[in-house]
Amino acid sequence: MKFDKNTFIPRAAFLAIFATLIIAPQANAEEVQDMSDPLAVYTQAGAGWTTKGVNIKLGQAYDTGHDETMAQHVLELKGLGGDLLGTSNQANDSVDSVRYRHFHVDTTNGRGNQIDLNWNFDAGVGNASYSLIQALPKLGAVQLYPLAGLGLTVDESDSGYSVPASFGLVGMYGKVEITDSIWLNYNPMYTTQLGGNDAYQESYGFAHEAAIGYQINPRHNIRAFWNWGETYEGTDFRIEMNYQF
Repeated sequence: MKFDKNTFIPRAAFLAIFATLIIAPQANAEEVQDMSDPLAVYTQAGAGWTTKGVNIKLGQAYDTGHDETMAQHVLELKGLGGDLLGTSNQANDSVDSVRYRHFHVDTTNGRGNQIDLNWNFDAGVGNASYSLIQALPKLGAVQLYPLAGLGLTVDESDSGYSVPASFGLVGMYGKVEITDSIWLNYNPMYTTQLGGNDAYQESYGFAHEAAIGYQINPRHNIRAFWNWGETYEGTDFRIEMNYQF
């Protein structure tokens, strides 16, 4: 399956996504949401220092038209200023990758779904996936959110854009409350190729994310993340500040 470059341009696609994020109708949140909850939906802005440059995150909750559901767009620009800051071996300071996610949550049963789009400008490769997430009953200080989904890999070449492989995704978001303002997260994910070009098998496998978060006040937190696994080269680290509007 191939796409013509003139009609499928990732940069333009993400600009369109950004535009929808800006013009989407605002959700009327009457109370501050729990920022440690992986299924929480709220309008937010964040910035972080990472081992690959600066990340910027923008999220906007919007009105779904149904009282029992909530939804939001989240756009992340990654790797800004990596060369200037000396944190990356990339040859420029522009955005090296972009991630867009759309969350939709049913508040009556704790079930959500997620569209996740990623594009790496330096490598010319990306992926798109759709997954279902279910919040399980809390066990003391621990709460788990298992997920499962399907996705496609998108690759850029001289002849255009292609979809060389498909994959399955299973994983979990995990949260442990230490105090009212401190929590831990562990989010293991596993992807496996379902079909397509066998040359992409090394792109899949286990990926791990661990984080510690501190809620400075109900609208403002700081978090530190570590990412490692078969889909990473070494270990990525980032510190992120987030604010809920």
